[in-house]
This record gives sequence, C-alpha cells and structure tokens, in this order.
Amino acid sequence: MLSEALTALAGAAGAGLVTAMATDAWTEVKTRFGRLLGRGDSEQQARQETRLERSRQELTSAAADQAEQVKAAQEAAWRTRFADLLEEEPEREPQLRAVLDFIAQHVPAAASGAVQVNAQAYGHAQQAVQGQGVQTNTFGSAR
Repeated sequence: MLSEALTALAGAAGAGLVTAMATDAWTEVKTRFGRLLGRGDSEQQARQETRLERSRQELTSAAADQAEQVKAAQEAAWRTRFADLLEEEPEREPQLRAVLDFIAQHVPAAASGAVQVNAQAYGHAQQAVQGQGVQTNTFGSAR
C-alpha cells in the first residue's frame, strides 16, 4: 500500500502527463515518461512511448462533448500506472519527481485548465481581457 504522499505523487503525475499531451513539450515529456516506465529496458521504453502516444491520440481526437470525460479517464489510468510503479519500485520516486519538475518548467500553467472569458462593451467603453501571459494595451488617442 502506498503512502499518502506517494499516492498524491502518482495523481500529480497522471494529471501532469495528460496536461502535457496537448503542448509543445509533449515529445520530451513522452520520452521522459517512457524512460521511467521502461525501467531501463529500451524495448519496454519503446512500448511505453507507443502506449503514451496512443493515449495522446485518444485525448486529442476526442469529440468536444467527450473531451473532459476522456481526459478524466486518461488521468485515472495513468495515475494507476504510476501508483503501480511506485508500489513495485519506490526507489523510482526521484525520477518521477524529476519528470514532474520538467513539466512544471515547460508546460504552460494555462494548459492545466480551460480559461473562458465573456466580455461585452457598449458605446465608448474600452476593455482588455487576458487569460494568461503578458499583455500591454494602450487606449485613447496618440499624442
């Protein structure tokens, strides 16, 4: 049985992996998780990378009305795989944390959740709406 901390780590890894699937960092994330799950065996690493890519394809090809359900299912499946890994080989914890650190540094925070903005303006109103990042707005006339 896993400790509460390792269970939380497995959950964070599942969520982080699925979040990274739709980002530019995916190739490197897939390689890092494949290496971890391959447990030092290059053939097993290749099989794990294939499995990871299938999961990504399932997620990215899901219909809009199914996307959240598919995402939740993928997160649960990978959380279980990471929990199994940590239960069988708890010494892999530092490697899993290293992959999560990479995700934290290379996957945009906004990728972890949707941002929805509804804005309306009438008459002479001016507005600026931002979901993430840096934005500079200038209103009025140039002088």
